[in-house]
Amino acid sequence: MDKQAKPALLIIDMINDFNFDHGEILSKKAEEITGSILALKDRFKQKEWPVIYINDHFNLWQADFKNIMDHCRNDRSENVIERIAPDNGDYFLIKPKHSAFYGTALNTLLQQLKADSLVITGVAGNICVLFTANDAYMREYSLSIPKNCIASNSDEDNEYALTVMEQVLKADTRPSSEIFKQ
Repeated sequence: MDKQAKPALLIIDMINDFNFDHGEILSKKAEEITGSILALKDRFKQKEWPVIYINDHFNLWQADFKNIMDHCRNDRSENVIERIAPDNGDYFLIKPKHSAFYGTALNTLLQQLKADSLVITGVAGNICVLFTANDAYMREYSLSIPKNCIASNSDEDNEYALTVMEQVLKADTRPSSEIFKQ
């Protein structure tokens, strides 16, 4: 392994308007996982490891997180957006479809950053997180998907996605507090 290789933290679709079927449910679940994601982000910042937000574009088609945050702000999203907002040192990419790899520069960015493993967080666990994890696995990244850092519309769908990611994609799905012990 390259001595300069490092993990990268992916934060998927947490800047969201939650204006869709079951959006109210998912917004509450997103709020519940925000603290765990932020704790991971703090750990990554301390280690100077990259933090990469990958987000839906909401038909704005500009990788400008402030514009996307403004567009997404509403009663359902306000608490999540204010807490999880990217910092100036974070990377921010927009995606056209479910996987963070599809139609984005993510793989090129990860190679440039010398990232050899990914910690994937965000919503929805059974869609965008799962599809991203699948694409990452096909690209031979080592995966961690902390169970307390992803959320889906239903707990059953989330558990199913975690099972697939653990058993098929060989992901470490332990809680975030166990992934990088001090």
